[in-house]
Amino acid sequence: MTTDHPLSLRDPVHGFVRADRLEAALIDSRPVQRLRSIHQLGLMSLVFPGAEHSRFGHVLGAMELAGQAFDALAARAPAPLRARLGPRERRLVRAAALLHDIGHAPYSHSAEGLFEEGIDHEEMTRRLIAGEEIAAIFARHGEGIEGAEVAALLAGRPAGPRLLFQIVAGELDVDKMDYLLRDSLFCGVRYGNYDLPRLLDTLLPVADPETGEWGIGVDEGGVHAVEALVLARYYMFTQVYFNVTAKALELHLSEWLRREGHRWPATAERFLAEDDLTVLARLRASRDPHARALTERRRYPLAFETREHLSKEEKNRFEELLPELARTFPAEDLLISNSAKDPHKLGPGRVWVRRRDGSLEPMAEASHFIRFLTRIERYRIYARPEVAPAVGGFLAARWPDGVDRGRRE
Repeated sequence: MTTDHPLSLRDPVHGFVRADRLEAALIDSRPVQRLRSIHQLGLMSLVFPGAEHSRFGHVLGAMELAGQAFDALAARAPAPLRARLGPRERRLVRAAALLHDIGHAPYSHSAEGLFEEGIDHEEMTRRLIAGEEIAAIFARHGEGIEGAEVAALLAGRPAGPRLLFQIVAGELDVDKMDYLLRDSLFCGVRYGNYDLPRLLDTLLPVADPETGEWGIGVDEGGVHAVEALVLARYYMFTQVYFNVTAKALELHLSEWLRREGHRWPATAERFLAEDDLTVLARLRASRDPHARALTERRRYPLAFETREHLSKEEKNRFEELLPELARTFPAEDLLISNSAKDPHKLGPGRVWVRRRDGSLEPMAEASHFIRFLTRIERYRIYARPEVAPAVGGFLAARWPDGVDRGRRE
């Protein structure tokens, strides 16, 4: 099994990231190198000037953390499970973490829903992994590991224990662990910081008492480390990812792409030619007002926003106002944003906490703090400057509770 590290890269978040021959060849491939030209946070650099970091740095960080998380889990695994967590599985998990984002479209999540054939970035990732270039790298350096195994792991069907998938895309995955620290650093904020060493130190494999499948849990002493990660995620969504200006810019980009009739290619080879730079060139050449909103910072101002935590009933009531709004103001004068997230819910499954007496308890019950976090649910209405005051007044008259009006950055 390969153990040498022909490539060593210095990462601002995790220090040195060392890659073996398979990883080095994958890093040098076109699908991974393309990520240098895909901003991690889309258009966020127009709001947070430091947010120029790319998906390339993120996947390197995720790969490094995948190795660390694997080592922590393997060291604490009971003997039968430890026998299934060897060097081969470690390389498989690291390769999956490195490749998990290669299917992202330009500007990352800003225009995710514009793929041909109705596919998403995860399907494009699978198509790129199945392509000739990646397949040839695994054939040359995989030492028995194939790209199809990586694709199966990313799809939630690992050949080994399920916790291999959870390391990369589960409730406590290395994707979250990396992007919170990385995005916080480059945006110049502190919201995304949490105690990564403590979290890794308290990870342990847990057999789900209902299914018997091995997943990722934490010792009782790690509850506060998980809470810190959840709080970091919550604040990064409220203060950064759902930033009022950034959401407007995303809407302008999506509207411009829609009006242009542009779709991200569904074939791997054509897709590789699309990145932030190719889209930016087209934006600069366009005279469309939505393109100019991005290239000349002529975005629509905020006309109205609701409170941050609408109840389900409030959400339904506000949505009942939207048809009347559309009848009153031309569609081209409006941009409507719905920012919604359950940042306190780490995933569809459960994270189990092992108490000191050996019993298991779901994290949602073990943490008093997490139980009281509620869903982010907010509407924002942006409007062409000439009509923004009228739009704000229209909605304020019909939505007297929780009104927040006016232009904010």
